[in-house]
Amino acid sequence: QMRLAESGGGQVQAGDSLTLSCAVFGRTFDDSYAVGWFRLAPGKEREFVAAIRWNGEMGLYSNDVSGRFIIIPEDAKNTVRLQMTNLRPEDTAVYQCASASRWSGSYQPGYEDWGQGTQVTVSS
Repeated sequence: QMRLAESGGGQVQAGDSLTLSCAVFGRTFDDSYAVGWFRLAPGKEREFVAAIRWNGEMGLYSNDVSGRFIIIPEDAKNTVRLQMTNLRPEDTAVYQCASASRWSGSYQPGYEDWGQGTQVTVSS
């Protein structure tokens, strides 16, 4: 089982940019095929943000963030980043990264290991 640790969250204003990082510990070739970002906001269900294979293929984004967020895996460093631009108040949430042993895209049950999350707050 892998351990994931997110960092980089903070409080910003609408229109600002922020980059999150997810460090993955205990990776193996067999148990780490893809990584994804999800977010959980108060009063809402956890929702998919972005996912990608560690080799950079199969990039996928939710409609809400497409064109604004970029997911960047750094395979050799066991790190995946989420570059966020033009942030909106509705982006406010706890952002979690997760690992999957097979391609799962936005399908949350396909992810096996999860980080605790990092808070992103966007004010008007």
